[in-house]
Amino acid sequence: MSVRSGLQAVARSPSREPRNAVTVSTLTGAGFSPAPADTSETAARKLSAVDRCIEILSDSMAKLPTYCVERKSRERVEIPLLQLLNVRPNEAMTPSVRKKLLEASRLTRGNSYDWIRRDPYTAEIVELIPLPGDLVYTWRDTAGHVWHNVRDPANGSVFTLSHADVCHYKGTSRDGITGISVLQRAAEVIAAARARQMHDLSYYENGGQPGGVLQTDVPLGGMVPDPTDPGKQISNKDLLRREWERIHAGPSNANRIAILDYGLKYQAVSLSNKDAQFIESQEVAIRDIARYFGIPLYKLQEGKQAYSSNEQNAIEYVVSTLHPIVTQYEEEQTYKLLFSSEISDGLELRINMMAELRGDNAARSSWYKNMREIGVFSVNDINRLEDMPDVEGGDERLASLNYVPLSKWVDLSINRNGGST
Repeated sequence: MSVRSGLQAVARSPSREPRNAVTVSTLTGAGFSPAPADTSETAARKLSAVDRCIEILSDSMAKLPTYCVERKSRERVEIPLLQLLNVRPNEAMTPSVRKKLLEASRLTRGNSYDWIRRDPYTAEIVELIPLPGDLVYTWRDTAGHVWHNVRDPANGSVFTLSHADVCHYKGTSRDGITGISVLQRAAEVIAAARARQMHDLSYYENGGQPGGVLQTDVPLGGMVPDPTDPGKQISNKDLLRREWERIHAGPSNANRIAILDYGLKYQAVSLSNKDAQFIESQEVAIRDIARYFGIPLYKLQEGKQAYSSNEQNAIEYVVSTLHPIVTQYEEEQTYKLLFSSEISDGLELRINMMAELRGDNAARSSWYKNMREIGVFSVNDINRLEDMPDVEGGDERLASLNYVPLSKWVDLSINRNGGST
């Protein structure tokens, strides 16, 4: 049915309403979608800022290698467990895939889990299997012991693991037992951004034109048979609205010429994206989302920071965002993956965060230089962080003579001046 025939049908139908101008198209161009915004992982990741933040953090964790050190001497120790952590944690996954899955689940679900599978005879760890947070229910019994109910996605059956058989990595927690996802904490910001996104989608699906008002002096009250389903009745207004949208809505109908007759007039609702300051609001949403995840804006290709400030932001990202996450992984893995005898001997698992700065040569070299000059790092210390072999004499640490204890400053000054004050 065309707009003309639809209007004819409307004109022939009886009217129970006064003859006045009526709105046929909803004023969708004047506001956001009335439907509640979905903040589930699937919906949230449709926002490029959310998806990119999750990818940045999970990729950062995925590329960080693990090593074992003796707590007092800080000497590295080779143990069989490192083969699982750095070479092959299970039959199906590489180490980077496992770590990426764990961190993505921690961010989006608030919890991620490593199922520790052991040899029943030797108690040696044979596999580490990451479990998505939505498959595990963590609870504590009356005795204070923590348990994990795991649902098998293949058949729906549930089995229970003790806390000793699971490494549990949490998001922000209120009770210390389970974590809260970033998506949950940022739900309002994400919902607002999704509403803007859906509004933009609707705007362009309607040919980039705002909603408007159709006016006519023809009475539009009453009901008529639905041309697409003769057994049903449809209001005159809904019929005209539907026919108008069929012909003029959507990208394929953009800029199509409208032919109006029977006194029909169209008045657009002139609220443009520019007038609503959508670009500015989108930028604010990106900054808010980045703030929740702890991601510098330059990593999202936002902002106008200079290269020098990007270097500082890269270091700040490692120190303020990555370090607390890494610390949780280190503490949980040291306690759950090492034997109690190894822990008693002073061993602990550490994660090398310098891999995150490998792409930033200026920031990395500046940090090495500073650590070298004050005697914290030797040449071989730096080589190990760069996965390079030791060099002869490289364990010697240097210190500048410009830095001396204040208590010895007078004596050293006298010696420098040849013994005179």
